[in-house]
Amino acid sequence: MSPPVPAEPGERALGLLARPGFSLLLAYRILAMLSYQIVAVTVGWHIYEVTRNPFSLGLVGLAEVLPFFCVAPFAGYLVDHLPRRRLGMVACSGLVLTALVLTAVAEGWLPFHGVWPIYAAVAMTGMVRAFLSPIYNALFARVLERHQFARGAGLGSVVFQAGMVVGPALGGLLVAWGGKSLSYGVAVVAALAALGCLAMLRVSEPVHTGPAAPIFKSIAEGGRFVLGNRIMVGAMALDMFSVLLGGVVAMLPAFLHEILHHGPEGLGILRAAPALGSVCVGLWLARHPLQQHAGRVLLVAVAGFGLCVIGFGLSHSFWLSAVILLFYGAFDGVSVVIRSTILQLATPEEMRGRVSSINGIFISSSNELGAFYAGTMAKLLGLVPAVVLGGFAVLSVAGITAWKNPTLRRLNLRDLQ
Repeated sequence: MSPPVPAEPGERALGLLARPGFSLLLAYRILAMLSYQIVAVTVGWHIYEVTRNPFSLGLVGLAEVLPFFCVAPFAGYLVDHLPRRRLGMVACSGLVLTALVLTAVAEGWLPFHGVWPIYAAVAMTGMVRAFLSPIYNALFARVLERHQFARGAGLGSVVFQAGMVVGPALGGLLVAWGGKSLSYGVAVVAALAALGCLAMLRVSEPVHTGPAAPIFKSIAEGGRFVLGNRIMVGAMALDMFSVLLGGVVAMLPAFLHEILHHGPEGLGILRAAPALGSVCVGLWLARHPLQQHAGRVLLVAVAGFGLCVIGFGLSHSFWLSAVILLFYGAFDGVSVVIRSTILQLATPEEMRGRVSSINGIFISSSNELGAFYAGTMAKLLGLVPAVVLGGFAVLSVAGITAWKNPTLRRLNLRDLQ
């Protein structure tokens, strides 16, 4: 492939957004995220309103993550063997159906009582979510050229983090202003809009010739590919263990109450700070994509992430904690962009769905299990010691990875193009 025509960094980043295919794909991603994030916030309120039992809130996460893990490997297989755009439209239809069912439950239109219909709808959301990222990642490679992947990954990270911030906030506002049914209704509209973006997307699909491989053999082939690629599995494992051991977001309410002595209004600021840091980094890397020394930058970013975890655990100042979380999100954003770029550049076209599903399992494991790990360690060691120990564990992970995986340490993204 011939090198791209030189251009100013800002022009090249904005040029990606001018491509109809990429802008529609980003719109699909954020609208789908807004739909299920709004549903997630509203369901929590809905369940607690019905049960008044905090344990029932924990079951919401379990009801979503278990179906996700069960469906994700098969979702990757289907993305690799079926038309991706149409499969994405079906997944968005699942989001629409989920929100409609929850609206019917909230309005009492169904002849069912209790909370099991709500949990069933949440389980369906988990199954649908297993398709969303593999479809995005597979279509990403069809709407951009390889030399644009690094910039595209930066913009994609910005969109992802924006959805993570706006979705829960919008869900909470909608519930407070108009009630559960309005919130679920907006989720329906967002999912329909995501479906519409995919319907308008014009992209060439890979042509499959010959019979499809047996499903379990095909899934195992994707797993062997990931495990056999030292760069890819190293980046995934580095991200997974860092978030698993160094996640502090789940502990923010406890820190606000016991350490920072701040009211609940501070929770929004602390929750938004990491996302803001990640968005800023995503915008910067979209304008100035990494090419050389990406492996070293990734390891330094993970080490910086660990130092931020330690600093947050030792801080007794609310605003200092907020600034630390800003850098915490920035370092995590660097890791996300580099890992996403590696995923796109190192994955063969015919395996994008399966590899993306495996990556999704890695990331979901770190987020869900990280919250459980943080809570368990806080109960055993105390809040501050648990967080500080987690930060040192992240530093150890970065050091061991740099020592044991020199291929990742010496990685230049230019070599993968």
